[in-house]
Amino acid sequence: MLQLSKTFLFSTLICFAISCGSDDKQTPNVQLPTDTHCPGTVADATPTGNNDVLIWADEFDTNGFPCSRNWTAEEGTGEWGWGNGEKQFYLRGNANAENGILSITAREEQFQDSEYTSARIITKNKFDFTHGRVEVRAKLPAAKGTWPAIWMLGSDYLTNTWPRCGEIDIMEQKGWDKNTVLGTTHWYANGNASYSRNKNLPTSTTEFHVYAMEWTTTQIKMFVDDQHYYTITLNDTMPFDNDFFIILNVAVGGTLGGTNIEAGLESSMEVDYVRVYQ
Repeated sequence: MLQLSKTFLFSTLICFAISCGSDDKQTPNVQLPTDTHCPGTVADATPTGNNDVLIWADEFDTNGFPCSRNWTAEEGTGEWGWGNGEKQFYLRGNANAENGILSITAREEQFQDSEYTSARIITKNKFDFTHGRVEVRAKLPAAKGTWPAIWMLGSDYLTNTWPRCGEIDIMEQKGWDKNTVLGTTHWYANGNASYSRNKNLPTSTTEFHVYAMEWTTTQIKMFVDDQHYYTITLNDTMPFDNDFFIILNVAVGGTLGGTNIEAGLESSMEVDYVRVYQ
């Protein structure tokens, strides 16, 4: 998400070869927690620093709202549409897991003063971490006007307000361009500084792909299906040496959603899993 939305987001309150290009759920050969219904932190995991040890995961094998030990739902409209003029009202019920797939669904429906509903879930205070590799296998919503995002925000955002807290957008997609995804980082340098790169991906809404980010003390790299397309070199003036948390959401309209919103909107971002390695 563009980070203006992160300013208001809470005001009201990689190199593993993963299967892709199929709608069938496929689990790579990794050591998953024994409690697959609500795994979260992997017991006895000892990170090597090489991003080859799974330390946290959610396979979304709990039907209904995903495991509350891992996720909290943010609800409401925020301030000025979460800082981006977005049109949706976020509701807990629009995030629903079934048969191992989490669906975050944007709908055209009246709720209070909003014409659309959707969902945003976060790991804040349940899983915050510094450095590692994040992998999210997902299929994106096809409807025009939807703005899906897989991203991270600095955990100290309340006292170190955006963009000073930092933001890492592992994947975003514009509402008017469903053939491209982009990765972005935001930080403070005399205002909002950002670095973004696009990745052509014409099957983003018809096939599952693995969106990954590798984060070290010196670099952030991003990948789609293990294809590296983004690198930013970090320095001591940037806020990327502190805890961040994970956010999954689908916005409607706004800065990257656009004004051309599909009539009768009902479209989902489907998420197979979220995994973090260190």
